[in-house]
Amino acid sequence: MSINIEKIDKNFAASPELEKRFPGIKMYNATDCAAEITGLYHKGEDGIFCRLPLELSKINTSIENLARHTAGGRVRFRTNSPYVAIKAKKLNTFYMRHMPLSSSTGCEIYMGSGDDMRFLKMCCAIRTDDLWFEDGCTIALKDEEDDGGYKDITVALPLYGGLTEIYIGIDKDSELLPPTPRKHGMVMFYGSSITQGGCACRAGTSYDGIIEKLYDCEIYNLGFSGSARGEAEIAEYIADLHPEIFVYDYDHNAPTAEHLEATHKPFFDIVRAKNPDMPIICISRPMAESVGKNQTDRRRDIIYTTYKNAVANGDKNVYFIDGITLFPDELRQYCTVDGSHPNDLGFMCMAKRVGSVLEEIWNK
Repeated sequence: MSINIEKIDKNFAASPELEKRFPGIKMYNATDCAAEITGLYHKGEDGIFCRLPLELSKINTSIENLARHTAGGRVRFRTNSPYVAIKAKKLNTFYMRHMPLSSSTGCEIYMGSGDDMRFLKMCCAIRTDDLWFEDGCTIALKDEEDDGGYKDITVALPLYGGLTEIYIGIDKDSELLPPTPRKHGMVMFYGSSITQGGCACRAGTSYDGIIEKLYDCEIYNLGFSGSARGEAEIAEYIADLHPEIFVYDYDHNAPTAEHLEATHKPFFDIVRAKNPDMPIICISRPMAESVGKNQTDRRRDIIYTTYKNAVANGDKNVYFIDGITLFPDELRQYCTVDGSHPNDLGFMCMAKRVGSVLEEIWNK
């Protein structure tokens, strides 16, 4: 006997608005179908989307809250549906004066993979107190006809807000299948609010999100706004995940140069001990305005010393990027919203600079 799940759980039912726009739409719980969820530790079990194990997230109150922000989280699948929609329930709204709701509490829909991935739709709550939001789009562009073939779909989750539920809507006569495997494995990012995605205009335009699209790799974002302090426990967690590449960037969150000096090399050593051949990219801060040139230079030298000592000890898989080189001099004043947090131009510059090192690694 078949069961109409929509009568048992109304969240599986499309809203009248979605049904009107997309006749025949069928909703799937993203946590309980063939879709793949990446970039998160808790992937919707019991309504929990979280980037860290819950016990580990309690390392401090800020990380406990920020770990529930779904930066870098992705829902991926393949379908032959002529359209796709999403419906999501928010955990919270992280309102900021210099970052739009489209990125802090919104999702994005992309079609394709790798170089062929293209943006289709931004889906976002209209008001900060809206608990649910939904939207969708046809897969073919306005001047194209849908060829009826199977296409990879990626949904990018909010950067500065959390979710408790997310549903995928496709045509009821179409299939929802696992996504095409990515070309590259996991690139792990650890760092500050910049790493988390502040202040991109959409969920997929943070620098790790751009790298995901440019290089067809899985991303895992452990950026914690103001709260990544180089804790040994986080280093142990990253080490045990064995990423393909680790991007190490928490300069902005070290409260002092002394703190950075006391934690940077020990964190590196913990990760390196369990991953002797994994490429590690060390990055210093891109902007000097918040602490001044002297402090920026001192912090850069601390990070460079970690790199230099590793090389001197025979490490052939460590790389260093001077943060000042992330933004071209002629564009520097246009790359941030506040002298610290990048806008989309700034994130594109970062993605290209970090991407050049990733290419060097992968080309080996």
